[in-house]
Amino acid sequence: MSLDAPNISSNRPVIRQLDEAAINRIAAGEVLERPASAVKELVENALDAGARRIEVVIAEGGKRLIRVTDDGCGMTPEDLPLALSRHATSKIDGSDLLDIHSFGFRGEALPSLGSVARLTITSRAEGHEAARIAVTAGRDEGVKPAALTKGTVVELRDLFFATPARLKFLRTDRAEGQAVADVIRRLAMAAPGVAFSLRDETADRQVFRAEAEQGELFEALSARLARVLGRDFADNALPIDAEREGLRLTGFAALPTYSRGAAVEQFLFVNDRPVRDKLMIGALRAAYMDVLSRDRHPAAALFLTCDPQMVDVNVHPAKAEVRFRDPGLARGLIVSGLRHALAAAGHRASSTVAGATLGAMRPEAPPAGAAPRVYQMDRPSAGAVRSSFAFQAPPAMPFEPPAQVFEGFAEASGRFEAPVPEVEETAVRRPLGAARAQLHENWIVSQTEAGFVIVDQHAAHERLVYERLKAQAAERGIAAQALLIPEIVELRPGEAALLLDHAEDLAGLGLGIEAFGGGAVAVREVPALLGRCDAARLVRDILDELSDLGESTKLRSRIDAVLSRMACHGSVRSGRQMRVEEMNALLREMEATPGSGQCNHGRPTYVELKLSDIERLFGRS
Repeated sequence: MSLDAPNISSNRPVIRQLDEAAINRIAAGEVLERPASAVKELVENALDAGARRIEVVIAEGGKRLIRVTDDGCGMTPEDLPLALSRHATSKIDGSDLLDIHSFGFRGEALPSLGSVARLTITSRAEGHEAARIAVTAGRDEGVKPAALTKGTVVELRDLFFATPARLKFLRTDRAEGQAVADVIRRLAMAAPGVAFSLRDETADRQVFRAEAEQGELFEALSARLARVLGRDFADNALPIDAEREGLRLTGFAALPTYSRGAAVEQFLFVNDRPVRDKLMIGALRAAYMDVLSRDRHPAAALFLTCDPQMVDVNVHPAKAEVRFRDPGLARGLIVSGLRHALAAAGHRASSTVAGATLGAMRPEAPPAGAAPRVYQMDRPSAGAVRSSFAFQAPPAMPFEPPAQVFEGFAEASGRFEAPVPEVEETAVRRPLGAARAQLHENWIVSQTEAGFVIVDQHAAHERLVYERLKAQAAERGIAAQALLIPEIVELRPGEAALLLDHAEDLAGLGLGIEAFGGGAVAVREVPALLGRCDAARLVRDILDELSDLGESTKLRSRIDAVLSRMACHGSVRSGRQMRVEEMNALLREMEATPGSGQCNHGRPTYVELKLSDIERLFGRS
């Protein structure tokens, strides 16, 4: 291995000023990673210009063509050359880089695009004539008159033709087109009052379209999310609205039973700017920690709004990351806001659970070529049912069945149970209805006004016991077990200081630590629930989370896991027969307990089926 620096000449290096073309290409490498990056910059410019309708056309995944048309304020002929100059912008005046109220502010996007592609801008501002300017690989062709009624059209052709090496790193047209669509969907969620459309010219198809939504904040946002993410998300999402010390959290978060196998439906925004912030992602995961298993991911669209002075968006060239002045405040607001909404949802489970159940219950298909089934009658009305029953009723006369009939039945069954008294009508009107039967000693079937509910008795009771154990632990505190000989854990001085800053919080969970000189800490107590545990490993795991996220849930999650196991062993087991009173008591407690719609592992505890769905299964709809 050579110790010589290969990039440094033996001669004295000469400092020289790079030309404008080289500067723009370097900037383009930081800002423009792929066609989706170019679309993001151009659409954000349109939003900053006050556009109410934005149309995007791409070809070959954006490599050959990107055209963005908007009806914003436009630019004058005098503005066009300046717009292609680096660090020229109308968004800020440069006096305060923290007081940013727009998407863009650096003035790098357009000159960077013009340096690596063929860029044409046609624009018209109110009261001015339309004008056009073109630039090819950094060479300006001058301003010319054009025809345009309003707004701006930016056309970008042959992206990265001036830097062929960058083209080799782009993915297939399909993959790049999907990335462009993802950018448009995220920006459409951030601006529900703006109409968006995306068209693929190569395939000659409309990829995405969303008209401007009307109404209040949550109404418009819900409608836009339903259009972008689908009706299932909107139907199973909880509105979020929480505020603390100048920060406000709004948006929608899905029920735990509407979870995903990957983090594909997590959309985070800060002051309407789409971001991929590690702190916010960690807070979202922590909020659902107690209701989802490790291999499932929550779905949410969350909007954090605050004074621009409280957040720095100028920490990443693509503005995809942010830094909060008080990260603990932001994280705490997300966790508490989401947990409050989940608790307020009570026993509710997602409607997709019933859909999956109905999908598994497939009726027998008719033979190939056979005519559709013809049913003799539709579902009769309530009046027709009463008339039919009255007609079929036996004549009103005393009737005593022979005693030997019941005696024979009792002898054959080996036991005799009194008829179950009919449950009062009010129980049927409750959300989980009135218990009617227990099947296979594990499934409770209850009747509601609109259908029936199937409950997993073990999973439901496990959740109820778990919630009671957590409440008791919170009320009485986590008992700590003192170590006979304190365990000394050697850390770096900075790590020890970070851990000791959270010593009080850890003590509340039963973990007692104190400084032991230098970079060492002494572990004197561990949570009694954990039994014999590796204290050093636990401390290092907690430290890793503190370094990464600023807060640790490792100890809390381990304690909750123990409580969950205790609840599993202490709950009603599968195979136990339950009386009607016990089943109804379980249903009533589920209705009163937050989070009872899913078990400790995130699986649903019940399925609700509507009569209309069942009738469709049997072809009666």
